[in-house]
Amino acid sequence: MSHSVPNRNWSYPTAIKFGVGRIAELAEHCAGAGVKKPLFVTDKALASLPITAEAVAVLQKAGLGAAVFSEVDPNPNEKNMADGIAVYLAGGHDGVICFGGGSALDLGKMIALMAHQRADLSVWDMEDIDDWFTRADAAKIAPIIAVPTTAGTGSEVGRAGVLTNSATHKKKIIFHPKLLPVVTICDPALTVGMPRFITAGTGMDALAHCLEAYSSPFYHPMSQGIALEGMRLVFENLPKVYANPNDLDARAHMMSAAAMGAVAFQKGLGAIHSLSHPIGAVYGTHHGTTNAVVMPMVLDMNRPAIEERIEKAAAYLGITGGFDGFRAAVMDLRKTLNIPENLTALGVTNPNLDELTEMALEDPSCGGNPVTMTRENTLALFKACL
Repeated sequence: MSHSVPNRNWSYPTAIKFGVGRIAELAEHCAGAGVKKPLFVTDKALASLPITAEAVAVLQKAGLGAAVFSEVDPNPNEKNMADGIAVYLAGGHDGVICFGGGSALDLGKMIALMAHQRADLSVWDMEDIDDWFTRADAAKIAPIIAVPTTAGTGSEVGRAGVLTNSATHKKKIIFHPKLLPVVTICDPALTVGMPRFITAGTGMDALAHCLEAYSSPFYHPMSQGIALEGMRLVFENLPKVYANPNDLDARAHMMSAAAMGAVAFQKGLGAIHSLSHPIGAVYGTHHGTTNAVVMPMVLDMNRPAIEERIEKAAAYLGITGGFDGFRAAVMDLRKTLNIPENLTALGVTNPNLDELTEMALEDPSCGGNPVTMTRENTLALFKACL
């Protein structure tokens, strides 16, 4: 496949090795991170694919072993983490390679975080609240190398991971500064084989990250600018990769947009994610697709607070019609990507709206919404999404 994707080395917010074919450097970057016996963490679907075999072969050739852990659920939980830690400890591993989409990246981070912590420290004690991260012994967190194979979550440039409590079905954000991978390999060629619905859902996740960060009321001009350019990349390139999976230039732009969204959302997320997290935890829906489903309804709720800001974004993006034009562009993109029209079409039937409302209001993302989320408007928002 021909392309014009350049190779680049970036260091914001971590070392990013960007370019087609750079997965061949995996063993080299393990050595740079001081990792001699990595545990390769991926998901069940990826475990048997050629791109995974090729990556593992790079490790084997360099004498780094071929240990793979792939018991990763789409919404990974503490049981998956415990199983992964058992494999990590039994194998005497000294680092984690997180290979895949958000699920594999998040779970790999949790294994690296918790494998050598003291026995009385629960992963739930590490939730992203105040300074809870200081409860961990930072020196015992294993080095993490991230290799995304989707363009959406951006976990490869983040300091946190999402873990679902299997008992309560609540998603928790687990944070520690050392969860930021020491190096990330962004190879657009790894995303070529994604199923179209995953390309669509993960791409819309990147858009949701950028949109919510841009709309957040908090002050962070750097994130604001990154979010705006990230939205442009998604609108211009997501339809291209959906129509032609082999378009490596567009794949590269989408991989950049995914990382940009994750960098930007340190400014804040909002109602899109606070609704999507409980829906995904209870009903097992794909996270990015769920974000796409609720996005227009959240725009409508937030319109009084963000209309002027969205008008400016629309002008930058070359979208006419201000807020209405921007919303119409979102709807057109959803149609192009065959995103379900609402939560019912997504498979959410007879939901317990009171329970979902409670969970949404407990989600940390709701604190960044430009309109304060209350029990009344959140319940009404869920109903609108149905």
